[in-house]
Amino acid sequence: MYSLEDLLHLMNRLRDPQYGCPWDIKQTYASIVPHTLEEAYEVADAIERGDFDHLQGELGDLLFQVVYYSQLAREERRFEFAGVVDSITRKLIRRHPHVFPSGDLYAPLDVPRLSEDQVKERWEQIKAEERAEKSDAPQQLSLLDDVPNALPSLSRAAKLQKRASQVGFDWPSALPVVDNVREELDEVLEAMADNDPAAIADEVGDLLFAAVNLARHLKVDPETALRGANAKFERRFRFIEQALRETRRPMEDCTLEELDALWGEAKRQEKNVSSCG
Repeated sequence: MYSLEDLLHLMNRLRDPQYGCPWDIKQTYASIVPHTLEEAYEVADAIERGDFDHLQGELGDLLFQVVYYSQLAREERRFEFAGVVDSITRKLIRRHPHVFPSGDLYAPLDVPRLSEDQVKERWEQIKAEERAEKSDAPQQLSLLDDVPNALPSLSRAAKLQKRASQVGFDWPSALPVVDNVREELDEVLEAMADNDPAAIADEVGDLLFAAVNLARHLKVDPETALRGANAKFERRFRFIEQALRETRRPMEDCTLEELDALWGEAKRQEKNVSSCG
């Protein structure tokens, strides 16, 4: 069985200036980023579908992305893969003093067990300290400083809101957020009535942000929820396509009422399958 060392050797060979792969040789940090995001989502997709037969392969694809960045950095004498492993290990030891109180990775496991709330409180305190260490001007430090801009917008909105809630800037419960969603929808309608494209885009953004806030208060991950809604839409739309294919009718020839009826049939069949399961 191949080892991590073999994978690192393979990466080095792929990037060999004379004998490597032309495609791999020309890649940069920036050109690999889209592939990294795609691989991360394929891991999430395999888990959501319960496709554990293919999860190992998807995790390998994601690991290869880390190996790739590390190879580029090694070529530029910035750091190596071993440094990546060392940095994450040190960080996790530092962030888990309730597990590693002495900072020794291999110390005996005889420390008292903390509650989940205690662990969370300590975790946030340590992360705040790390943000302060990274800041060039600690007096200008913000809770939002290390929320990555590259996150998907739904996930970033939830993370921004969660950070703000740590200092009490939050709705007390889900019901006021529902009212806020209604208010934002009303403002979208007002912008539509004014036929103002810029205002419409702005108000739709506010509506989406409010919807993310509602999901967060209901303990629902918005990114996962939307992926589920996407999958549901795709499944039902494919049902319509198949139904029309069987009757040899082009979708373009159908009325919206006919398509809506097929959509309703797709929903009924899903409900029947769910109830039988």
